[in-house]
Amino acid sequence: RRRKGGYPPLPEPLPVPVLDNHTHFDFREGPVQVTIAEALDAAEAAGVRGAVQVGTDLASSRFTAAVVEQDRRLLGAVALHPNDAPLLAAEGALDAALEEIEHLAAGPRIRALGETGLDYFRTGEDGRGSQLVSFRSHIDIAKRLGKALQIHDRDAHDDVVRTLLADGAPERVVLHCFSGDADLARTCNEHGWYMSFAGTVTFKNADTLRDALLAADPALVLTETDAPFLTPHPYRGRPNASYAVPYTVRAMAGILGTDLDALCARLTANTEAVYGSWT
Repeated sequence: RRRKGGYPPLPEPLPVPVLDNHTHFDFREGPVQVTIAEALDAAEAAGVRGAVQVGTDLASSRFTAAVVEQDRRLLGAVALHPNDAPLLAAEGALDAALEEIEHLAAGPRIRALGETGLDYFRTGEDGRGSQLVSFRSHIDIAKRLGKALQIHDRDAHDDVVRTLLADGAPERVVLHCFSGDADLARTCNEHGWYMSFAGTVTFKNADTLRDALLAADPALVLTETDAPFLTPHPYRGRPNASYAVPYTVRAMAGILGTDLDALCARLTANTEAVYGSWT
């Protein structure tokens, strides 16, 4: 669904470069289709020196596996989105799709299985069994390949946590676009799971999310765009892009009452602890 209006203006560059750990370059929008290199150039100019391109189905995961080999500013994650799992299961194609995801995930610049997880907002109870099968398969692949796990969790916090604990979480777990409360943040602290905050933390009605950021262990906090979605305030509703990360990071520094330079350095260190080096 196309967002209204154009892209936000270029923000003031961050004083210390950070990394966008979740974006979708295959969902580019707008009347002017810039190249990925141009989009990454704009991000670098704003102090965002790299990004993780994230797959959501076989087509976008194949795209991800190819594009991360073309620009060293990108790393990748591949997966089947939880809302796609019931559709694939209904076609009898889920097992084959998971096999291909495992093949793609073996690439050296693919550093995560994601985005996978559970979504109880768009998928009803009849599809939840297939979502769980897919989620558990991604957990298993991530552990066997030594990759991080990027989780999509929408209205399913308890079952996401329950599944990670029952199956045994990979060494590095990221709750992408963290949407929980302070209690979930404390659960993540307890288990060493990373929390990635997107533009949603800047929304006027997001006090619960800001409380979660305050409760989160600073060593487990990441940032992302989820571009072209979730554009930060005051540009909510417009298409998002990696160069817009500074709007979110400055808001995070204000919420935390912390020095911007120190927060940027911490975010970069945390991100590289999850995904490794971009070079």
